[in-house]
Amino acid sequence: MVAYLDAAATTRVDSRVADVVLHWMTEDFGNAGSRTHEYGARAKAAVQRAREQLAGAFDARPDELIFTSGATESNNIALLGLAPHGEASGRRHIITSASEHKAVIEPLEHLRSRGFEVDFLPPGTSGRVEVEAIRERLRPDTLLVSLMHVNNETGTVQPVAELARILRETPTFLHVDAAQGFGKLPGDLTAPIDLISVSGHKIGAPKGVGALLMRRRGWDRIPLAPLMFGGGQERKLRPGTLPVPLIMGLAKAEEVFREGHAVWRERAEVYREELLDALAATRFRLNGDPVHTVPHILNVSFEDVDAEALIVRVKHLVALSTGSACTSASYTPSHVLIGMGLDPLVAANGVRLSWDPRQARDLDPREFAALVGELQS
Repeated sequence: MVAYLDAAATTRVDSRVADVVLHWMTEDFGNAGSRTHEYGARAKAAVQRAREQLAGAFDARPDELIFTSGATESNNIALLGLAPHGEASGRRHIITSASEHKAVIEPLEHLRSRGFEVDFLPPGTSGRVEVEAIRERLRPDTLLVSLMHVNNETGTVQPVAELARILRETPTFLHVDAAQGFGKLPGDLTAPIDLISVSGHKIGAPKGVGALLMRRRGWDRIPLAPLMFGGGQERKLRPGTLPVPLIMGLAKAEEVFREGHAVWRERAEVYREELLDALAATRFRLNGDPVHTVPHILNVSFEDVDAEALIVRVKHLVALSTGSACTSASYTPSHVLIGMGLDPLVAANGVRLSWDPRQARDLDPREFAALVGELQS
């Protein structure tokens, strides 16, 4: 059996989650917008319970959370939806990092074409953006700072909680793409972050469901404009029939992950140490901050080893990737590692190993290291 070390791309749906999804697909299959019968009423009540539970994970109110198809859609609603307010108020300056996911970079490039000024800050070789570097670039016309919680390629954790407390005292909004951090570092996301994007399939929920948190500032809502029209669902920001089975699956996955979080973290850390101990027999470079990092993602570049050749060599043993699944069709060097200022050869050969310790992983780190050693010899 091939081991699976690409959990940063997606995770297997937990069997308990699958049972919940199936129930809401085949038993309580009503439309949450149908108010004239019991099927619709049960669906509506269930969605409200899920909304309350998930908002609670951010220490937020239920009416501050909407359901989406995942973090990419949430990012687009947050970034593009805030643009009309920026245009109307004359605040067209945005700060972000050069190592963001494409689901943030590309919407911001679109805003550039509309006349917005976007600062892409280099995070440095650790991959971690300094709060002071952001503070120095704040201007009266700065509309937004967008900074990911956990980098999807390196696992580097950004100081979003500290930044949130600083920006809360200014008119500048903070958006955080928390696709990789949701569930893993829950404390950070209870900080006063204005906009948080999450996906379910990183924690054992089905693909195709996520959420956007829009935290009020006092009584003031975040001034987002809709990108789509056609119904009043989700505060008129995300029209369309609610995918009740997926929403209930997301809620169940969050519950399961939360209740098992301590064990998840302990096992993830143990396996990380086993991998690093085994790789010590090879010539490798660790890409990313070794301290400010999540325990389940490693990004390494092996000296004298082509990343694509390595993946082909070990495909009978383990499934892994060179970086984001969203850009896996491209063989160009990782924009994340390039953005960190790494040598293009190092960046082109970065390999990501990511795991979910709750799910089967039969990879012996020593066997993997031995295969790398063969390629290096």
